[in-house]
Amino acid sequence: MNAMTRTFSASLLALALQAGFAAHAAQPAATAQSAARTATVDGDHVVTADGVRLYYKDWGPKDGPVVTFSHGWPLNSDSWESQMFFLASRGYRVVAHDRRGHGRSSQPWDGNDMDHYADDLAAVIDALDLNDVTVVGFSTGGGEVARYIGRHGTARVKKAVLVAAVPPLMLQTDDNPGGLPIEVFDGLRKASLENRSQLYLDIASGPFFGFNRPGATPNQALVQSFWVQGMQAGHKNTYDSIAAFSATDFREDLKKFDVPTLVVHGSDDQIVPVDTSARAAAALVDGAELIVYPGAPHGLADTHKDRLNQDLLDFLEK
Repeated sequence: MNAMTRTFSASLLALALQAGFAAHAAQPAATAQSAARTATVDGDHVVTADGVRLYYKDWGPKDGPVVTFSHGWPLNSDSWESQMFFLASRGYRVVAHDRRGHGRSSQPWDGNDMDHYADDLAAVIDALDLNDVTVVGFSTGGGEVARYIGRHGTARVKKAVLVAAVPPLMLQTDDNPGGLPIEVFDGLRKASLENRSQLYLDIASGPFFGFNRPGATPNQALVQSFWVQGMQAGHKNTYDSIAAFSATDFREDLKKFDVPTLVVHGSDDQIVPVDTSARAAAALVDGAELIVYPGAPHGLADTHKDRLNQDLLDFLEK
């Protein structure tokens, strides 16, 4: 794969990384909630009703206000460590799990779709008996948060935060003409099968952190961290997730948000463009607050971590 091809493939995958699975027929709410309630805790894992083991971190004082973090593709909960350390040090209880198929969680062959992702978040929240939770989601994790509220409601939710998130819809459809064509995602699947290790390096060293912009100095530590997290995930799971984040329609989910909501995005996000994601999402959530970071890339949780940390704290303390 030559440099031009790698750059093109990286841009394709980078753009499609995050959007959401072609909506499987949603389970009835009662069924979804029942499945979440049957989850159990086994050490540092939550075991779901279908036997998937979800690794989770639970930092900070156990009596502190609760914040959950849902990560992006193909990463894991380690990608939130700056925000988790910052908030836990200030009295918050912060909980983050590795999505099924990612990080230290199980790698099931099936169920790699947004409905299962949302139900897994519900399983963690219910198994740990978390209440008055601020649910935070980055990129694909923002879709997970949106589908969680769409399927499980806000009985346990106090606030919501979408960071560089994929909702409302990434895929181009008749009623979403501004989305990306299916050929983009087909190209991503092809690139993932050919050499996903190279793909992750290309994404991290290019558009994810904005290192492909003129004058930018790539940070190899961030590139390596992205690659390591990506390679910990299952091949089949990350492959399926390309469909999961590219075709899930979150528009109806967003309309069900009835809690204070913060939307944060970078103006130079080359992966999830701000106009078709954050601005559109904020317009669908009644009373949502939108903050756009000038010049920030998709990976702003690292490149702009100090500002994001403070904005999260300010929102939590309102």
